Amino acid sequence: MGRREGIGLVLLCASWLCALCHGGRTTLTPAVKASQSPAAAAAAYPTLPVRAACLGGWLVTEGWIFPPLFGGIPNNDLLDGTQLQFKSALRKTYITADQGGAVTANKTQASTLETFKLWRINETTFNFRTAGSQFLGIGASDGIIVATATTPGLPETFQIIRSPFDKNRVRIKAANGYFVQAIATGEVIADYGEPTKWSDFDASVFLMTIVGKQLQGEYQLCNGYGTDKATPVLRKHWSTYVVEDDFKFLSSSGLTAVRIPVGWWIASDPNPPAPYVGGSLQVLDNAFKWAEKYKLGVIIDLHAAPGSQNPWEHSSSRDGTQEWGKTDDNIAQTVQVIDFLASRYAKSPSLFAVELMNEPHAPHASLESLTKYYRDGYNAVRKYSSTAYVVMSNRLSSGNPTELLQFASKYPGAVIDVHYYTMFNSMFDNFTVEQNIDFIKTNFSVELTTITTQNGPLSFVGEWVAEWKVPNATKEQYQTYAKAQMDAYGQATFGWSYWTVKNINNHWNLQWMINNGYISLKS
Repeated sequence: MGRREGIGLVLLCASWLCALCHGGRTTLTPAVKASQSPAAAAAAYPTLPVRAACLGGWLVTEGWIFPPLFGGIPNNDLLDGTQLQFKSALRKTYITADQGGAVTANKTQASTLETFKLWRINETTFNFRTAGSQFLGIGASDGIIVATATTPGLPETFQIIRSPFDKNRVRIKAANGYFVQAIATGEVIADYGEPTKWSDFDASVFLMTIVGKQLQGEYQLCNGYGTDKATPVLRKHWSTYVVEDDFKFLSSSGLTAVRIPVGWWIASDPNPPAPYVGGSLQVLDNAFKWAEKYKLGVIIDLHAAPGSQNPWEHSSSRDGTQEWGKTDDNIAQTVQVIDFLASRYAKSPSLFAVELMNEPHAPHASLESLTKYYRDGYNAVRKYSSTAYVVMSNRLSSGNPTELLQFASKYPGAVIDVHYYTMFNSMFDNFTVEQNIDFIKTNFSVELTTITTQNGPLSFVGEWVAEWKVPNATKEQYQTYAKAQMDAYGQATFGWSYWTVKNINNHWNLQWMINNGYISLKS
């Protein structure tokens, strides 16, 4: 998943709070690749279960992991997906997009209907998407603002002009060249052509409020800079953030694999669709060479699927909308990405697994669309490799951690991925050290046993971290917490993977945790 401190994510599933029954477990010995000798294939794979590190924030951007990436974007508080509310300085009412396309300014309290998501065109020009997924626009020659278009065009284009004295005091200029104003009748109209002194007596002045958490993913970075300016920023990041020495460090520290998140646009490299930047495929090629050199397995993880499989920045969602899996064409496009990756790396002795998708989110990612995709994605991998494991991530918020168990049992070499954090729910706000550790032992551990079944798919804790909400915890308490998780997740028959290998936040940074004695993997 890619994680962000402070972003309110839901628990993986409600069943964590239930007492569940234990099951058996087994391991699977990979078959030999057709292109390799038995000896070569046996030497190429790490021993199960793996101990892996996620290379998050590298080839799929997440701003919370490395914030400096976003520092050079002009108006970087107005990125794609930023949620805004506009209150008339004169009327003291909010612009509202109500049912039927009507846009008014007659409500004194703001809610969902008064909140708009930005689609950024350049640093000052935007589309405004409503809660109903229409876009604000000029509906007639008289400049009346409506919300009827489902695809933005020139009439749905607006410029935000910020006061030189207060950046949250703004005017909104429409495509007809006039400023938007809230008039006494409650209508919102683009017909104001006068200059302003930015006073509360000007009906074209609005007080802009940014609400919610800002998305800072690959889309926001590339579209924020523009492709030309984003290219050198990302290429420098790719070449410096994770380097060969990091693979050497992981291998020497007792790790046996790396989980590498990638985005769907990598399959179109070197010319991905706008606004994405080309060049990440060569970086992934380098990662495989380093993994081969230091005898690490590689788990390729499709972290961002076309259309976004969850509403968060790590799926490269433009505005938090989740569109993945709604059409057969979208599923087929995602399978083509897996086909591309499997065909490119099948001959590498380090290709250990292909994860078909990271963290699909229920209910918008339906079980029907997901299993259809997992079937086709599995077959795409098997076209090129009989040995690579195929990882199938559980849906977040489905409420049923075993919903893939029967399905995945049909496919040799299948793995079910679950992610465990005591971070992203208010129930953990006041947990003590002991309560956090008990939750690991009595909830996560017990849930893990339900998908770790004899002769079934392998189980994988694809993400976990030794971070929590305990204030002023000591080093010894962090050590105990980390060890409790490794002990619990050690029952996963495929293994586990720590999120992340590098991070500006120390406890999310596996290198820092190892170097500073918080985690030891050599015992």
